[in-house]
Amino acid sequence: MSYPTPQEAVVVAAAERLAAETMARYDPSHDNFHVQRLAALLHDVLDKKYVSPAQAADPYAFFLPFFEAWAAQSGVDLVQDGRAREIARIVTNVSWSTEKKLREAGLVEDWHRQCVELHCVQDADRLDAIGAFGILRCAAYSAAVNRPLHADAGDPAREETAIQHFYDKLLHIKDQLKTEPGKAMAEKRHKLMLQFLAAVDAEYDGES
Repeated sequence: MSYPTPQEAVVVAAAERLAAETMARYDPSHDNFHVQRLAALLHDVLDKKYVSPAQAADPYAFFLPFFEAWAAQSGVDLVQDGRAREIARIVTNVSWSTEKKLREAGLVEDWHRQCVELHCVQDADRLDAIGAFGILRCAAYSAAVNRPLHADAGDPAREETAIQHFYDKLLHIKDQLKTEPGKAMAEKRHKLMLQFLAAVDAEYDGES
């Protein structure tokens, strides 16, 4: 049987509409083009940067009305077959910060290590945070939240700059990817970020 079935295609189309309508409210670093590049339609709908802690706390409860409506429209009952729970669990565990907290607390389980679907969405999300689009998204988000782009190394404000975000997170992504295709794609994007940071330093120091 091919995927998606006609019934599943109705659910996918509904998820695409939900993602597009939701992401239209966010800044360009997390817009619908980001979701389309990932083909992981629901992972950022409840991004903690944009929704309340209460909304983000229970993705299953948030998405349940949509799952139920889609079941009525398409005949594909994701709640009944268990996929709704799995989707919500993946949404809960996609983020870099969530994984870091789980790892530091010793709460990483076999599911986190073995769920291929989780690994694919995580890697796709993280690949979109590095390389050329990653640089653009970092700048877009920094502008949206009024985060400074750069500061001297000794300046206390340096810790809150866009450039520091590369050193705190983005340059570490390559070594945390889980799929082989993801790791291969990350090499070129990682090198591009290093070249970008070197150019920033040179321009900031008046060398070019």
